[in-house]
Amino acid sequence: MKDQTTGSNPLSPLTRRNFLKAAGAVMILPRSAWAGTGRASASNRITLGVMGWGMIGPSNTKSFLAEGDCQVVAACDLDKNRLQTAVDTINGHYGNKDCAVYHDYRELLARDDIDAVMIAIPDHWHALVATAAANRKKDIYGEKPLAKTVAEQQAIVKAVEQNNVIWQTGSWQRSLPNFHKAAEIVRNGLIGTVTRVEVGLPDGHYDFAGNEPAFLKKMASLPNAPTSPAQVVPGTAAWKLAVTEPPPEIDYERWIGPSQYEEYIECRVHLNWRWNYNTGGGQLLDWIGHHGDIAHWGLGFDLSGPSEIEGHGEFPPTTAIWNTATKYRIECTYRKEVTHYPGDVAITIAGGYPEIKSGTKWIGTDGWVWVDREKFDASNPEWVKGDSLPDNLRKVKLYESLNHQRNFLDCVKSRKPTITPVQTAHHSTLPGHLGLISMLVGRKLQWDVAEEKILNDSAASELLSRPYRAPWRLA
Repeated sequence: MKDQTTGSNPLSPLTRRNFLKAAGAVMILPRSAWAGTGRASASNRITLGVMGWGMIGPSNTKSFLAEGDCQVVAACDLDKNRLQTAVDTINGHYGNKDCAVYHDYRELLARDDIDAVMIAIPDHWHALVATAAANRKKDIYGEKPLAKTVAEQQAIVKAVEQNNVIWQTGSWQRSLPNFHKAAEIVRNGLIGTVTRVEVGLPDGHYDFAGNEPAFLKKMASLPNAPTSPAQVVPGTAAWKLAVTEPPPEIDYERWIGPSQYEEYIECRVHLNWRWNYNTGGGQLLDWIGHHGDIAHWGLGFDLSGPSEIEGHGEFPPTTAIWNTATKYRIECTYRKEVTHYPGDVAITIAGGYPEIKSGTKWIGTDGWVWVDREKFDASNPEWVKGDSLPDNLRKVKLYESLNHQRNFLDCVKSRKPTITPVQTAHHSTLPGHLGLISMLVGRKLQWDVAEEKILNDSAASELLSRPYRAPWRLA
């Protein structure tokens, strides 16, 4: 596909010649050959295209490569170097050169012989790619958070439901035994009636790309040299030093895509796009789909949400290179009239407050349980023992998955829901989105859980969606 900078329309249809050239010579049986027949044979595999080779894409892909009934046949990325690494990894695994290469996700999705896709791209692209994939009847393994805005999430849910495709969210903590056991302790009433939940998330910014030291070294000669990209704003000498031409291997015009156009600054693109609200959602939205998701799972709130949300946060300047909240605290109230729980439940979501430990802690009338990655504690020492509850305590048995990617593949074949379907991903992320909106407008919000709208606050309601830069638009 031609670059937008050529003046051509990036939404122009594919020609048959270009499609056949892009598709290459890979010929694998389509879904109809194996759907509903149980585990696929080596010559009858689920065909998968992977999109995004940043932080999560490689590990997801390698997990799929390890599954014998899955064949990764195509890769797509907007960085030529990363795309080449993806292709080399895939071809190296299979010992061939069959992996097709794509710059445009729509060309990959146009292939009828691809059954499913793995999407691990920046948040600001989630909605466009996911809805397009669903409309092409592809089953989807998509990363969290579900999308950049609530309205985009709603669009993804609608597309997935209308097209009857299988969706797995990358909220892989549900496939780990310690999180499963903690949620079952709560769901089986062992801590009594839950009154409060604490969800501890990271604060600040983290230099995932490892380019902050070089950035600060470049600034060192300036008077009052900045000590973080969060201090650098337009119109300053530091900003002028930060802005460069995009490297030739990156299609930056398309990388910005539907978001507001911004000058290229290396430390807010690969991996660190999370710290810029134009493309990501900060630590809050990056993590709410993990520990917030687990909080909902333990409560049985996968299809519910808070009725009242009040958030407070500390932010860098809005125009800074990194401008997402560095510290935040959100108080949510889940009304019993909505959730049908015995009483109202208060959930605190916080980053940068030491009293709120990382992970998820449910507090009930008869005890408490806390879980984090590779960590577990509870008011009853007996609950800490073993990877699971004794069967006599498991009157409520939650969905079990021992491998997140394997669960997705199994569900692609069985057509049964995954452990983290699209509706769950949407509701798990809502408290983060609404908490951020509350922080931005500076007031408490009332949320209609059934109608999914903010009540009596037009300014806050506008932040449920975002304008798209032409010519990009949701289908």
